[in-house]
Amino acid sequence: MNQRSYDDIIDLPRPISDAHPHMPLRDRAAQFAPFKALSGYEEDMEETARPTDERIELDESRIAQLDARLRLLGGHLADMPAVTVTYFRPDERKNGGAYRTLTGQVKKLDVIARCMVFLDGERIPFADIYQLEGELFRG
Repeated sequence: MNQRSYDDIIDLPRPISDAHPHMPLRDRAAQFAPFKALSGYEEDMEETARPTDERIELDESRIAQLDARLRLLGGHLADMPAVTVTYFRPDERKNGGAYRTLTGQVKKLDVIARCMVFLDGERIPFADIYQLEGELFRG
């Protein structure tokens, strides 16, 4: 094709429709907005980039220390002693998790469910405990 094939229409005015009203420039711009074919992609990338910690494997001496402290704690539950426990909370969406610290009064040690129950209802599995501190363990 060459330029001459349009010579008959090149200088004609732009056609204006009687059936459709003129669209404002603001509305016309919306049709050129970026198209997100992969909805949720950005959220997935943020989730993948979110850091998690790996669970630290405890050695035999640390396990023995925690076991001894749990037995001591079990003998003083009537006093509802306050303890500070650092524990691993597995991530619900991906591998790993996060270490958290909670200070509170222990209500009971549930040996059936193998967890520590605090006065506020928080439950921490024995297997997730990394460190157990408190006045009860000093001295």
